[in-house]
Amino acid sequence: MENKKELIIKVATELFSERGFENTSMSAVCEKASVSKGLIFHHFKSKDDLLREIFKKTTQIIIEVNEVKVNNQSPKQRLLALLESFFVQLKEDKLFFQLNLSMIVQPKTRELLNDLIHERSSFILQSVIHLFEDIDHKNSIPMSHMFIAELDGIALNYLGIFDNYPLEQIKNHLINKYKNDEIYKNR
Repeated sequence: MENKKELIIKVATELFSERGFENTSMSAVCEKASVSKGLIFHHFKSKDDLLREIFKKTTQIIIEVNEVKVNNQSPKQRLLALLESFFVQLKEDKLFFQLNLSMIVQPKTRELLNDLIHERSSFILQSVIHLFEDIDHKNSIPMSHMFIAELDGIALNYLGIFDNYPLEQIKNHLINKYKNDEIYKNR
C-alpha cells in the first residue's frame, strides 16, 4: 500500500509540475497512476493535502542536503560538502524542485503552503547561519543570506528560465569561488 502512496506522490508531482496545480484534476492523477479515487482519498484527504505532502517531501530532500557530516570537518569542508550535495540533489530531483518553485511563486499554492514555506525557510536559514558563524561570526547573517540567494538564483535559472543552463560549470565555478575566497582559506 505504501508503494501506491509513493506512486501517487510521484505522478501528482509530475502532473502538477507539467500542468500546474490548479490545472491538474485528481481524476488525471488517478488515470496516470492507474489507481482509483478511493485509493487516493485513502491516503490524502484532498488535492490540497496531496500538495502539502509533496511539499513536505521536497522539504525532507532539502533537509538531507543540509545534513552534511560535521565530524572532524572544517567549516570550509562543510560548506563545500553542502554545495556539492545541493548540486547533486538539484540535478537528481529536478522535478521536485521545479514543482517546489512553482508552488512558492503561485499565490494560491503559496497561501496553502505558507506555514510549511516559513518552516522550511527558517530551517535553511538557521542551518546556514550556524555554518557561517564558524567561518566569520561577525558577518554570518549577511553571508548566510547572500549564500542562500546565490543558490536560489542558480536553482531558479536552472529549473525555470534557461533550457541549456550550464549547471556543471556553475557548480565548479561556485565551488572554486568558495575554495579560493580569502575569507574561507584558513577555515
